Amino acid sequence: MFEQAFKNIDDILHKESGCTTELDYTEQTSWLLFLKYLDALEEGKAMEAELEGREYTYILAEPFRWGYWAAPKDEQGQIDHNAAMTGDDLRQFVDIRLFPYLQGFKQKAAGPNTIEYKIGEIFGEIKNKIQSGYTLRDVIDHIDELKFGSQVEKHELSHLYEAKIKNMGNAGRNGGEYYTPRPLIRAMIAVTKPKIGERIYDGACGSAGFLCEAFDYLNQTPNRTTDDLKTLQERTFYGKEKKSLAYVIAIMNMILHGIEAPNIQHTNTLAENLADIQDKDRMDVILANPPFGGKERKEVQQNFPIRTGETAFLFMQHFIKMLKAGGRAAVVIKNTFLSNTDNASVSLRKLLLESCNLYAVLDCPGGTFQGAGVKTVVLFFEKGSPTRKVWYYQLDPGRNMGKTNPLNDDDLAEFITLQATSADSAKSWSVDVADLDIATYDLSVKNPNGGEEVIHRSPQDIMDEIAALDVESAEVLATIRGLL
Repeated sequence: MFEQAFKNIDDILHKESGCTTELDYTEQTSWLLFLKYLDALEEGKAMEAELEGREYTYILAEPFRWGYWAAPKDEQGQIDHNAAMTGDDLRQFVDIRLFPYLQGFKQKAAGPNTIEYKIGEIFGEIKNKIQSGYTLRDVIDHIDELKFGSQVEKHELSHLYEAKIKNMGNAGRNGGEYYTPRPLIRAMIAVTKPKIGERIYDGACGSAGFLCEAFDYLNQTPNRTTDDLKTLQERTFYGKEKKSLAYVIAIMNMILHGIEAPNIQHTNTLAENLADIQDKDRMDVILANPPFGGKERKEVQQNFPIRTGETAFLFMQHFIKMLKAGGRAAVVIKNTFLSNTDNASVSLRKLLLESCNLYAVLDCPGGTFQGAGVKTVVLFFEKGSPTRKVWYYQLDPGRNMGKTNPLNDDDLAEFITLQATSADSAKSWSVDVADLDIATYDLSVKNPNGGEEVIHRSPQDIMDEIAALDVESAEVLATIRGLL
């Protein structure tokens, strides 16, 4: 039933002139889903309070509750279409009354980690794009069919929502921006082994896939106590996201997975000066797939000791700084990071090897990220001691991967097993850091068992490196002229 409801909603939105892409469908479904969820949450808490003989104070005033404006019910529990708004009345209510009311919660919330603050943030970032009040009524009717009553229902809804995020990622210019393959995330979690009581962080959280999978992993911990459950809800998962749509989707995704008030900040992580990060800010585990190929402005680059316009390289510096001593990280990055010869790349590899133990590199084949042609590696490192030896694993599922043959958990089973002992095999080997050329700290994937991997760099990568070298040459020439 849930799957059909989601399909019906997409079919309706496909005909709506204000919604033109899969991104729009997901965004509009998200804000309505959130309000339906909030209504179910409030009704549950009100019923609980009544059973305990106390009064429950609703977050939303009555005119703005789902059961009042969106889905008033008749005696049979069906939507009362005589009382329910539709057409221009509904659209005007949503645009002129509902959204401004919900936006106001941000100012009056007790703090950023409250559900009230999240309400204000979400409705301050998006707008209703469904221009026809009749279309909006049809969508609301289908959303109202979705139930949040049981864990089974929430579990099914979270899977359907994940499917929407995946479709949205595949429809976008860069699939990896919204959707990291879940088998890859689960493998990264299996290797870093987070525990209840540790703080887990993603500073470029996108749709919060890493945090949701980490929650599912920890939620299976045997013999969990009431305190453990409270810790998982409130003091375990932390994220930051720059883009408005991704932020809203991240909040909704985490809520559907079972976290009531996600600790996600809507902010540009890279605008934070590294020097301002204190011990209290540091995390135990970092799981991330930061955006790559982006170019940050000069003023943002000033926040980092290694200046570069490459977004992913700035995130790497941020992650190293954000880790506690003994903290573990698993970070997806373009494979050219291992071999680029520009000053920033060499300096960053040197920083990583000297300040952290880079204990494993997972080399992912092309097609791992659907819709994104770049080839990637996953870096696994622990902060606090320098790297002596790097273990490599070259993932080769034995097939061409794509939409019809995506990465699966079985593909990564051998990697997880071998990584535990850093064992050598036809696909895995180790490299001593003492043998690296200290002029370049080249960490390229070179499998001694199967020949050296040829790294096919994109024309844009080559152009970017030429541009970076030109800038460095100009700076050197300017310095020389200043000395003459």
